Amino acid sequence: MTDRLDGRTLIVTGASRGIGAAVSQCLLEKGATVIGIARNFQRCTIDNARFRPVPLDLAQVSALPDVLSRLAKTHTEITGLVCCAGRGRFGSLEEFAYKDIRELVDLNLTSQMYVVRAFMPIIKTNGGGDVVLMGSEAALSGGRYGAVYSATKFAVRGFAQALRHECAAANVRITIVNPGMVRTKFFDSLKFEPGTDPDNYIEPEDVASAVCGALSARRGTVVDEINLSPLKRVVRSKTDDADN
Repeated sequence: MTDRLDGRTLIVTGASRGIGAAVSQCLLEKGATVIGIARNFQRCTIDNARFRPVPLDLAQVSALPDVLSRLAKTHTEITGLVCCAGRGRFGSLEEFAYKDIRELVDLNLTSQMYVVRAFMPIIKTNGGGDVVLMGSEAALSGGRYGAVYSATKFAVRGFAQALRHECAAANVRITIVNPGMVRTKFFDSLKFEPGTDPDNYIEPEDVASAVCGALSARRGTVVDEINLSPLKRVVRSKTDDADN
């Protein structure tokens, strides 16, 4: 039986590493063509003729309307988006400079809205398709030192829920995926990380499998929201490790 992703063309943001790279690889294995967007692809290990990298820094939101409009005119075959780009920053609110707040909101929320805005008309023109937004467990419950990050992810979740109602008549399915701690370079710049036991973290491939499963569902079925979490929640402090 032919996979429902075979022959489709989808955009994946944050495609050079982590969850975005895993999603891209999963889509490629199922016969899709992937237009991968990321800041750079120097360390990207994807080797597939149907993977088309587009270097673009989504944090530069002022340039995005023009750049995305040109990209949309070039890729009129798009029938799906998987928005994985984003970053984590944690700390008490007063530890954030005003520009830090703006930068996190711009990348985690505004840029995602811009990408969807640019390609939604094409998806509708092509008869419908899918938009998958990457949320977080922080979109389900705010936690200490996560005020700004949680705010961006709560907003992405609200954006997804509203789009779900707005786009159904145009045959566009909207899904949000909320992973817990995923073992990626996301934690490289943070003061904490998941525990070392395999039960303490999610693999990027786990998230990719969930995304591809939602995209492969029967057209009349929408996977509205997926929550993924490690079997055992263990958080390690890097500061404690350094002290030891």
